[in-house]
Amino acid sequence: MKLGANSVLFGGYPLETAFRYLAMAGYDGIELSAIEGMSEHLVLDRWREIAPEIRQHSIIYGLELLAIEQPSRDAAKMEQAMQAAAELGVPIINCGPGGKSDDEASFVQAMDELGALAEMAQRYGVTLCVKAHVGQAVYNTPTTLRMMEAITSPAFGVDMDPSHIHRANENPVEAIAAVISRVKHVHIRDCKGRQQGPGKPEDQANGRGDIDLVGYIRVLHEHGYQGPLDLEIIGAKDYTVEQCCVIAAESRGHMQACLQACGAA
Repeated sequence: MKLGANSVLFGGYPLETAFRYLAMAGYDGIELSAIEGMSEHLVLDRWREIAPEIRQHSIIYGLELLAIEQPSRDAAKMEQAMQAAAELGVPIINCGPGGKSDDEASFVQAMDELGALAEMAQRYGVTLCVKAHVGQAVYNTPTTLRMMEAITSPAFGVDMDPSHIHRANENPVEAIAAVISRVKHVHIRDCKGRQQGPGKPEDQANGRGDIDLVGYIRVLHEHGYQGPLDLEIIGAKDYTVEQCCVIAAESRGHMQACLQACGAA
């Protein structure tokens, strides 16, 4: 597995800051945040201008470009993200499913939109990955399985985030085992409690919450998963660099310990 982190953890700082400190923390790679309002990192309207800088940062800091997170299903925005990914050699675009939970019409519309985006991804030679998300059309294991059945494109995969599954009142270890056949990306973070939001950034750090992340990573290892394991911590835009670095380093150490515990390191 490749240990990475989403640059959104350093969303209050320039993208180079994320590269510098994630490299210091020992990560293998980085997920580029194209999340409007949470960062000014991969700004899609200016991706052609930004791409050479990203490529240079990747070389200087030795971080592989593992994925891009662009949460909107807007076709124009997604096409910009896919163009940037193709130019930079980024293999995966992550987004949420959209729609509303337990609303059949909303689920069908979400599948239609995601199916069209998967076709676009195939044209650009990238993989679209979608995760279950609290409050959206796909939010737990049954709806993830429905999504897997509905979208059969080879350019489509499941992105698993244990914190969302935990907040759907499920066991993330059991959930990852149920959908592992289509998992092509993993977002990882911890979570205290089962409230709607993931909690304070420091409580999202791996090892600080209630999720069995050792068991979660063990299932990935036992099924031969070799893709990205990207830390995604949101809400730290106003944090100091030192606070962001502590979260990044602590989580990286926990991820490494999990790999060692299950014989994957």
